[in-house]
Amino acid sequence: MKYWLLKTEPTTFSWDDLWKSPKRTTRWDGVRNFQARNYLRDDMQVGDLAFFYHSSADPTAIVGIAEVVRAGYPDESAFNPSDDHYDPKSKRDAPMWYVVDIRAKQPATKPITLAELREQKGLAHMVLLQKGSRLSVQPVSEAEWKLIYRLAFAG
Repeated sequence: MKYWLLKTEPTTFSWDDLWKSPKRTTRWDGVRNFQARNYLRDDMQVGDLAFFYHSSADPTAIVGIAEVVRAGYPDESAFNPSDDHYDPKSKRDAPMWYVVDIRAKQPATKPITLAELREQKGLAHMVLLQKGSRLSVQPVSEAEWKLIYRLAFAG
């Protein structure tokens, strides 16, 4: 099993939106960064867990845990000219963008803010905390996962 962090702006799609989705499940679409795409396409597998992170919020914070319930497949939004995520370079026979399906698993007992994450000694190398880190899909190490889980979910 691998661990991840998924960033979203709550004004676009929030933890509450995921929680209220049918079967608490949604397609994680609209990713338009090649490194994040590669994680979705090549690395995320059914059963992997992801922290659900609200970015561009006050405060920014990890607010829940989602589980990958379908591994990477082509992002249909890239093929639809009326969709905000349309990409004319992505073709059905050669898709450029990918998605996974996720299901809300557990809300945070206490959301953990970016400031609180920065205070934790064991998280110095976490991708989220690196200068210039903007990826919407990021790997999380097992040690980072366990530390954050104790802080935000085990209380």
